[in-house]
Amino acid sequence: MIRKATLLAVLSAALLAPSVAAAPGAAAAITSRQGVELTLTSITPDYATERATEIKVTGRVHNAGGTALPGLRVRVRYSGQRFTDRASMSAYQADQTTATQPPNVSSQSSMAIPELGANASVPFELTMTPAQFQLTQFGAYPLAVEVVQWDTVQLAAQRTFLTYAPTTPVKPVRNRLAVVLPVIDQPHRADDGLFIDDKLGTAMTDKGRLADLARIAEAAPTSVTWIVDPALFSDADAMTRKFQVKGEAQDRAADPAASAWLTSMRAALADNPVIATPYADPDVTALAHQGLDDLTGRALELGGKEAARLVKRDVLSSTYWPANGRLDADALDLLAVGEPNIARIDRVLLDSANVPPQPPVTITPDAAATLYSVMGPVTALTADTELSRVFEPGAGGSTLLSKQRFVAETATISAEPGQTRPRSLVVAPSRRWNPSPTLVTTLLKTAGRLPWLSLTPLDSIKASRTQVPRAGLTYTDQDRKQELGAKYLASVKEIAARAKVTGLITSSADSDFDAAVLRLTSSAWRGRQKAGRAVIKTVSGDVQERIGKVEITGVGPDRPRTLAGRDGVVPISVKNSLTAPISLVVDVTSNNRELLQVAYQQPLTINPDQSGTVQVPMTVNTSGGGGDATVTVRLLTADGTPYGEPVKLIVRTTGYTGIALVIVGAALTVMLAAVVTRVLRRRSERRMARAAKSRESESV
Repeated sequence: MIRKATLLAVLSAALLAPSVAAAPGAAAAITSRQGVELTLTSITPDYATERATEIKVTGRVHNAGGTALPGLRVRVRYSGQRFTDRASMSAYQADQTTATQPPNVSSQSSMAIPELGANASVPFELTMTPAQFQLTQFGAYPLAVEVVQWDTVQLAAQRTFLTYAPTTPVKPVRNRLAVVLPVIDQPHRADDGLFIDDKLGTAMTDKGRLADLARIAEAAPTSVTWIVDPALFSDADAMTRKFQVKGEAQDRAADPAASAWLTSMRAALADNPVIATPYADPDVTALAHQGLDDLTGRALELGGKEAARLVKRDVLSSTYWPANGRLDADALDLLAVGEPNIARIDRVLLDSANVPPQPPVTITPDAAATLYSVMGPVTALTADTELSRVFEPGAGGSTLLSKQRFVAETATISAEPGQTRPRSLVVAPSRRWNPSPTLVTTLLKTAGRLPWLSLTPLDSIKASRTQVPRAGLTYTDQDRKQELGAKYLASVKEIAARAKVTGLITSSADSDFDAAVLRLTSSAWRGRQKAGRAVIKTVSGDVQERIGKVEITGVGPDRPRTLAGRDGVVPISVKNSLTAPISLVVDVTSNNRELLQVAYQQPLTINPDQSGTVQVPMTVNTSGGGGDATVTVRLLTADGTPYGEPVKLIVRTTGYTGIALVIVGAALTVMLAAVVTRVLRRRSERRMARAAKSRESESV
């Protein structure tokens, strides 16, 4: 009676509760309404090669409830029908109701648990063989482990895959797999000397994201291709010296974690192929749409230089990976055209949805396809969405389940019908992923052992002559909405124009703010434009401060100059407070041409922390009379670009021109004659006085 009552209670709970199912991204530990947790800890081997191969599944059952549970059993469910395509595999994982579970129950692969106490756990081990499940063909098969009570009610279940790869009679096709792993972060500096936050140091230490990437790189095979953002390495390099963090009064000492991370990454990537993103991983598609083409070329140039300086010399830069793996024809043309002395982009790494097969196909197409730009063919390398997702933590639920999914997915691809030659596959996790070193290292080691895969560098994948027809670049309105916005980039464009002139007046061909401007265009600001605008404000202030270090001095509306006569000169001084010599042009024009004529341009070179002066000739119109005239003084670069803000100067004219000068001259002549007459009269009087005195002396 007790057993029947317990069974009725359990059945009632099962009917009232939702199905015991897990979401596709659920953990390997599955919890039911009754508080039962089922965890799989190992499945060995990764795949079976013989019908008699013993497959061992281990795990643990935990009763998280407050009462003991009697009559439990752990058992295996299976199907002897392999997955015919990858879509059915995805459906199997997505819909975990009991209606879609594997139909067969193995009485041989089970273990009874007479009673499981409250908050108690028990390990289990189940064994099985392909022959037991009637597996006959190479491929992936559904497998589930469940906990049932009284062999009737399912309390918890975990789905996974079982792969069978018999050595005879036909070996599977050995496809090429290129694994591409990103080392990309958000910008951490405003201008080169100021960090906007202190997050980078944390990411490079202990279990930080970048520290985990370094661990993966150290263990990864040399066939793995890495995509790095040179701006990240530049930020880390800046931390190896004293650096300033926004909001802090004092500079910070060099961070030893940054130096250690750079050393570790350089050593780990020394033998691997490395691709550099354009500097700061800019949102190139948005730049193309907003008319900022020149910034793309500068990002490609600076990215190549910084990667060679900070990562290693032979970094590739002719392959581009756009944000979200998607671009349109405008961006492709911009990249393909390139810039002088910069390698143009001839390969792009894209999400498979960006270049979908047309018409749709049920098999996995080769990763390489051909696109056409204004410069001719460009190779598109499409990343496999499902395989790439498996490399992300949480996607498979656990390292074990992700590994089983990866083995099954790649086996199913190799078993797809119609293959006459090996195909190429590409794995590319999301660019700012937070990886699990255990998961990624396990998957890479597994891939290296699978007989139907051959790990290969990305640059070894070429487009074949026979390709699955594709629809071309598919870029949706939703893709467009995710770009950096027009208003945001308008501010960047304005700063870029002002920053450019700071380099035009020096001997340097580039602005000191080139890197800072490029960091503002980073795809990291997608969806975070408020944070990006805060950096824009900081950079804008820094640019304006730099421009203000070259200024026109002693001039202003409250400091008028007087010009006497028809022609004269007015001195204009320019002070250079920079640490480098500058060359610019002083331009002066009259705003009152009826009164004052000025048309003056003069080159001027000024050494650091010194001033230079030019003498500006000015002419008063003879018919203008006297009065105040306003002139505009501007500084220009050699190509005529305005530097800084113009300054107004008031020039006061006396109006003594023409007949006025004659009158003044005559008056001066009369005055001079009077003075001469007076001098002569006084001389005559003195002579007469001396003569009279002499006669008096003689008479005495």
